[in-house]
Amino acid sequence: MTKTITTMRYLVPLLPLALVACTLEPTYQRPESPVPQQWPTGAAYQSGASGAQAASPGQAQAQAPAASLGWEDFFTDARLRRLIELALANNRDLRIATLSIDQARAQYRIQRAAQFPAINGSAGFASSRISGDLRPPGQDPIINAWTAGVGFNAFELDLFGRVRSLKHEALEQYLAIEEVRRSAQISLVAEVASAYLTLRADQELLKISQDTLKVQEDAAQMIDRSKRAGGMAQLDTHRAQTQLETARVGVEQYTRQVAQDENALALLIGGQLPADLPAPQPFENNSFVAELPAGLPSTVLEQRPDIMAAEHRLKAANANIGAARAAFFPTISLTASVGAASSTLAGLFSGGMAWVFAPQITLPIFNAGANQARLTVSEVQKDINVAAYEKTIQGAFREVADGLAARGTYDRQTAAQEALAKEITETRRLSEIRFKNGVDDYFGVFDAQRQLYNAQQTLVTIRLARLTSRVGLYKALGGGWTQATVAQPAHPAPGAPAAPAAPAAKAATPAVTQPVAQAR
Repeated sequence: MTKTITTMRYLVPLLPLALVACTLEPTYQRPESPVPQQWPTGAAYQSGASGAQAASPGQAQAQAPAASLGWEDFFTDARLRRLIELALANNRDLRIATLSIDQARAQYRIQRAAQFPAINGSAGFASSRISGDLRPPGQDPIINAWTAGVGFNAFELDLFGRVRSLKHEALEQYLAIEEVRRSAQISLVAEVASAYLTLRADQELLKISQDTLKVQEDAAQMIDRSKRAGGMAQLDTHRAQTQLETARVGVEQYTRQVAQDENALALLIGGQLPADLPAPQPFENNSFVAELPAGLPSTVLEQRPDIMAAEHRLKAANANIGAARAAFFPTISLTASVGAASSTLAGLFSGGMAWVFAPQITLPIFNAGANQARLTVSEVQKDINVAAYEKTIQGAFREVADGLAARGTYDRQTAAQEALAKEITETRRLSEIRFKNGVDDYFGVFDAQRQLYNAQQTLVTIRLARLTSRVGLYKALGGGWTQATVAQPAHPAPGAPAAPAAPAAKAATPAVTQPVAQAR
């Protein structure tokens, strides 16, 4: 018993040594940003119909950074907000991303557990019979052995940080997957918004086609009556029929597209569109979304989840280099147990103690360059992740820059197209007056109606592009993660008391991940 205690005195101090060992990981340094510190400038990036830089249209919430602007404040259409709620609750892709977080968290816990000895209890019984030729005279041929004890097996003393590096790698992979899930939610919100806006645009185009069809049917009947009365030529009849069939083609085309748009929305929200959805806004109402401030590229770097996920993967690759370097050094593992042994069950805990202490050191001598190859692989993998990280930043910068260019140009293009449609409407009205007064033939009316139909369709298409570009800019700036806007800290004047802390924003979905500190 005294020997057992003495052995444990030497063993126990080694355990803290294993937990606070050094690490061979390279010191992590964030790569330099490969994009400019300012957004592009020029005519395309000027907002407003006049080309001047426009301010937010009186929407206080929109002054918050895009990543802090909740989607229920960015999207002003109640019907769209309800569809987003359904998608966040039921979408299968988002559910898969959430389950991937649970899987990564469990994998991290497995790797973290390797830092500590796995202590197990054991109990056993063995019985054997010794041959008469081997046992001494008078010895019982049957030998029974009852054992019980606790101990651990092959616990690695992490003197060179191999286990710690692997734990660090698993943690960074877990954090990366958390950001991937966040990115998936942002993408889902944008997809639902774009699909809904496409549906509303196609519904508007269907209405335009139906209205045009009614006008052309009335015109065809009028021309047919005039022809029978001798007042219209055969050419006018064919022109009227051409306009009529063009409108019919549009009606069928947009009837099909509306049905397909509804199917796309049903897939995104995880079920059929409910019948009790709020009434939609008219499509010509341009206030489907709030205006957005642009911010700086550094803001995007900090707030976009795909960029943060890429950096976590880079940190994981950096940690893996430490594990690969540790393979060049000796590995010390311990096996130890202490317990009791007896030939009878009754005497198991009243007999003598039994213990085992078996340290083992393994020194790599020759492995045909495998360790060096593994180190090279880990270093190359880090370089790959650096390139991927920089590419993600460049892609984010381009998405935001494209969105800013679209914001200004679509505003001016929409205003110009609205003015064009208004002028063509007046042209058609005057052409009808001149025809009724006998000044012109019906060709002027035909041509004006054709131009008006095309102008109305183009206006809807431009309005859709304008709205979807706003949604894309919101997504590119990292917006869509929270349901309610995160309050920004106040900046009081010198000597003024600080404002009280704002309440936390509502989460878009129930929390599925634990804080990083808890995970550690």
